[in-house]
Amino acid sequence: MKKLACILALSSAFVSINAHAWGNDGHRAVGAIADQLIKGSNAEKQVQALLLPGESLAGVASWADCVKGTYCGPQTEEMVAYTTANPLHSEYHYTDVPFQLSHYEDKAVGTHGHDIVQTLKQCIAVLQGKGDATTNPHNFTPRQALLMLTHLTGDIAQPLHVGEGYVAKSGGFMVPTQKQLDDKEAFGTSGGNNLQLDDIKLTAKSSALIPAGPVEDKPASTPATPARPAQTTRAFHSYWDTTVVNYAFRRIGARTPEQFAQMVIDGKPVIAPNSGDPVTWPYQWADQTLTVAKLAYTDVVPGAMAQQTSKKGEVYNVWPLAIPDNYPVPSSAAAKAQLIQGGYHLAAVLKAIWP
Repeated sequence: MKKLACILALSSAFVSINAHAWGNDGHRAVGAIADQLIKGSNAEKQVQALLLPGESLAGVASWADCVKGTYCGPQTEEMVAYTTANPLHSEYHYTDVPFQLSHYEDKAVGTHGHDIVQTLKQCIAVLQGKGDATTNPHNFTPRQALLMLTHLTGDIAQPLHVGEGYVAKSGGFMVPTQKQLDDKEAFGTSGGNNLQLDDIKLTAKSSALIPAGPVEDKPASTPATPARPAQTTRAFHSYWDTTVVNYAFRRIGARTPEQFAQMVIDGKPVIAPNSGDPVTWPYQWADQTLTVAKLAYTDVVPGAMAQQTSKKGEVYNVWPLAIPDNYPVPSSAAAKAQLIQGGYHLAAVLKAIWP
């Protein structure tokens, strides 16, 4: 826990918040923070010109995830056109830099030409009016660039969307070479999706550490929901996408992403400014997130590798994951800080593009 405290202190060099992340709620919170911060600016006017009537950054923040399926509702013509033109769109959301490293480097292990850093660079260039065959290889329209920038600025603040845990064949995390990966001496964990937490233990520990969430009122006529089998494992990535966001909201008493956004803005966080051409900012964001990824993996221990079979019949590797008993406390503090980073970074880059 001392190591966790030290790394959290280090990450506060990038964001200092008053004492007093990312599924849909996390992304909406990032967008809601930016909506507030660009009010009255030229950036707000330019953003509204690209959004449809009634849309906001908070409202479109999950668009890039919604295009992956129908869980947000039926696919629109706009979504179908985007996914048809971008068959690798699901790979734009992350990079896989070994979490032990301090910097994102082009063409290094875990990076690729259309990962989150490169795609963010592309979105910024398009909105700057500098899109060409080199800077805009996916031929994003300005609206698509804004939709993707809004989402990916949240994604790049999520530690496991940048820092990957590679497991050695002999056990434990390592920094691999490409040859070691090719020779199966080391294995990626798909952004922590293949690392499995004991969800029952996690839930029990969290109930003693994290305040209970608000009780939702339900109409008396609401039919009872059939009981489902208790979930016994949770992917480490899922924990950081959704569970830890829920904890962060609960720890400050926020019921909605919009309320979370207003509460953290009222706390007047101090965010370290980015420097240079905005098209280079994604590198700075990735490096800051790698600092927090080290926190995410501190005192986290993978167990023996096993294999599972997906619904499609594909065999993949999994590892049980042991975490410290009070892990929900520092991880939810880090998630709060990173959600703030995402919102403030989004507002800052929009203002830099449209001063």
